[in-house]
Amino acid sequence: HDGRKLTFLDTPGHEAFTAMRARGAKVTDIAVLVVAADDGVMPQTKESISHARAAEVPIVVAVNKIDVPDADPNRVRGDLAGEGLQPEEWGGTTQFSEVSAKQQQNLDDLLEKVILVADAELELTANPEAEASGPIIESRLDVGRGPAATMLVQRGTLKVGDALVAGDAWGRVRALYDFRGEKLESAGPGDPVEILGFDHPPPAGEMARVVENERAARHLAQNRGERLRREQLAAAGAGVSLEKLFARMQEGAVQDLNIVLKGDVDGSVEAAVSELQKIQHPEVGVRVIHQGVGGITEGDVNLAAASNALVIGFNVRPNAEARALAEREGVEIRTYRVIYQL
Repeated sequence: HDGRKLTFLDTPGHEAFTAMRARGAKVTDIAVLVVAADDGVMPQTKESISHARAAEVPIVVAVNKIDVPDADPNRVRGDLAGEGLQPEEWGGTTQFSEVSAKQQQNLDDLLEKVILVADAELELTANPEAEASGPIIESRLDVGRGPAATMLVQRGTLKVGDALVAGDAWGRVRALYDFRGEKLESAGPGDPVEILGFDHPPPAGEMARVVENERAARHLAQNRGERLRREQLAAAGAGVSLEKLFARMQEGAVQDLNIVLKGDVDGSVEAAVSELQKIQHPEVGVRVIHQGVGGITEGDVNLAAASNALVIGFNVRPNAEARALAEREGVEIRTYRVIYQL
């Protein structure tokens, strides 16, 4: 916009995606709070304000849907003033912009206000010469291309061929793509890029950084993987063993519904697991015994068969082998595309 580059990071509004929004606030410099002019302030609006404040990120408000008949931008201003976001035109410090995404109305005004806040409140500089680093925004297993991860480069310049580590994942950058899917040779500070070359999808929210070579990357990832496994074992030790579970089931106490959950991207899996863990039922407990990114495989069905579990796919489907094995083993596979239905 006017020769300045802005990168937008979109996070879903549904309450299940709390962790995604919290991450979004942590990795951005400015939070754009989108509020519908006909809806006003919702519970997730208040939650988003809390995330932005916790991350100490300035907020610009975009009052959207001003083209709809019952739009009331001033009611939105009043509601948000009650949440401590006082509009500048009312003597406060928060920039408000009235837009219609559908009609593409007034979007220039929003961009100008974002740049105004960036110039007035933040000194945004980064060293493009350093070793590249930045957070993993999202990751998935792409059929035909392997693990794909989206990273926001925060400092340095990421180049094809760099050795990279993010949590317990490591690799060498095989290819870089921009947000349009076009190939890049390098990406500098503020650039969002898709990376191919990790050994498995790195966890969303992890910091990725370039290291001197692949050996160092593998070593760091293995150390981190060991630590994660130890933590998981310690956490699992506090759960219920099969023997204990059978004993309790025979007493008629508690029956658990075991779930193997697979999703298209790491953030969706995380959101689905967090929603499932909230389910409280007097007779049945819900336990996610395995979660992962990618299509439903024979391994998932075997695990479900061994532990009397249900297999759930969120935006993913079983392959033919998994479907045939599920029929033989009597394992139920259910797929969903909408979190409410799940």
